[in-house]
Amino acid sequence: MNVARQLYQLCEIDLELERSEQALKEAASRRGESPAVVGMRREVAQVKGHLEELKSQQHPAEWEIDDLVTRLTDAEGKLFGGRIKSPRELASLQQEVEALKKRRGELEDKALEIMGQVELTEASLAELEGRLKALEAEWHQQQRQLAAEIERLEEVVLKLKGERGQLSAGISAPAVEVYQRIKKQKGNAVARVAQGRCRGCGIALSTAELQRVKGGSLMQCGSCGRILFLP
Repeated sequence: MNVARQLYQLCEIDLELERSEQALKEAASRRGESPAVVGMRREVAQVKGHLEELKSQQHPAEWEIDDLVTRLTDAEGKLFGGRIKSPRELASLQQEVEALKKRRGELEDKALEIMGQVELTEASLAELEGRLKALEAEWHQQQRQLAAEIERLEEVVLKLKGERGQLSAGISAPAVEVYQRIKKQKGNAVARVAQGRCRGCGIALSTAELQRVKGGSLMQCGSCGRILFLP
């Protein structure tokens, strides 16, 4: 096998190796927490906190209503029990009963409002938790697929490196040095020749140059400096 063909094959392996390593790097960067899942967890935590706050307001209101009902029952018992005869005391009790009823009505309205907010918040929380569960399931599936893709790419990279090492070992050291220098400068070190032109830069080759390329000599394009290879 001529040197130009060997270097062309080496170039093909290097290009595939670079693509695979880049794909592996991108796949590895996608591992970890999902921003959508993290955001949804934060939203669920906020709604849970709001629900706890509402419930902390609901219980004292209910307890105060129970206390007022007890006091109101006691006051009405005195008012209508017939024991108190004094008009002044009866009037005072009547005012107390009215005040207790008013306060009870206010607290019941507040308790109902809080209860409504609790129900709405619980419904909102259930919806968010359902969405979070679906997002987490999707994320776990993606992570499993990503792990499998990373494992596959690691095997591809390892295989290509082995092939590259085996191929480069069979090429003369000076030729590999020329290849590495051009690769560092151009990225793609070897250009195919098609229809008498370098496919790297498009320049037409002379008859003498074409003959040398056909003979498999290590020859560089006079324009772009890439190693020329004629399939």
